[in-house]
Amino acid sequence: MSTRILLVEDEPGLVVTLSDLLSAEGYDVASAVDGPSGLARASAETFDLVILDVMLPGKTGFEVCRELRQHGKDMAILMLTAKAQLVDRVVGLKLGADDYLTKPFAVSELLARVRAVLRRSKFPNEVRSRPRFASGDLEIDFAQHRVTMRGRPVDLSATEYRLLSALARNANRVMLHEELLREVWGPEYRDEKEYLRVYVRYLRQKLEADPSNPQLILTQPGAGYILIAPPDRPPSAS
Repeated sequence: MSTRILLVEDEPGLVVTLSDLLSAEGYDVASAVDGPSGLARASAETFDLVILDVMLPGKTGFEVCRELRQHGKDMAILMLTAKAQLVDRVVGLKLGADDYLTKPFAVSELLARVRAVLRRSKFPNEVRSRPRFASGDLEIDFAQHRVTMRGRPVDLSATEYRLLSALARNANRVMLHEELLREVWGPEYRDEKEYLRVYVRYLRQKLEADPSNPQLILTQPGAGYILIAPPDRPPSAS
C-alpha cells in the first residue's frame, strides 16, 4: 500500500504545488483547506502523515494537532508555518507534532523532512537476539517493542521508544545531545535540542513516579542525558 499523506493548507497555489510534488514521489495525497475539514478528514480516514499549516481558517493547526492527539490519533504530524519563533516550534512539539518546517522552505528540505518523519513513525527493526533490558522497575523487550514499568505496559510512540531504547542501550553513560539527535531523529537534526527536551519530558511523564524530580532519566547540564541503572541490578541489555 502506498503511503497516505493529508495536506491541510489554505493557500491554493501551495496545495497544488505540494500535492504534485508529493505525488511525483509516489505518495497518495489528499487535501483539506481549513482546520475543521482537516480535523474531520484526519479523524475519519487513515493517513500515515498529516502536513498541517498553523494559520488555518476555522481552527488553527495547533488546535487540530491537539485534538488529533487527544482523540488518540497517532499518525505523524509535520507542521508548516510562517512563524519562525522558537516558542511556536516548542508549542507545536508539546501539542504532539513530530516536526516543524518554517516557510519559505526548499523543496528538497520538505522532502527530506517528510522522509525523516515517516521513518521515525515506524518502530525500528530490532535485532531479535538482543536480550531484554531489565533494571529496577523498567523492562524493555526489544524484539516485541514492549516496555513495562512496575509490571504495567507503557504506551510509547515510535519516537519515544527510539529515544528510550538508545538511552537504555547506553545505560549509566551520558549520551550527548548531538549523539541522541543523530541516532533518534537523524543527522539533519543534530542542532534541534528542543526536540530532545520535549521528548525527554514525554518519557519522564510516562516512566517517572515524580516527573518533576526524575530518578531514571537525568539531565547532564550542557551535555546530554543519562538513564540510571541501579548498581545492585545492572542492566541485562547489550
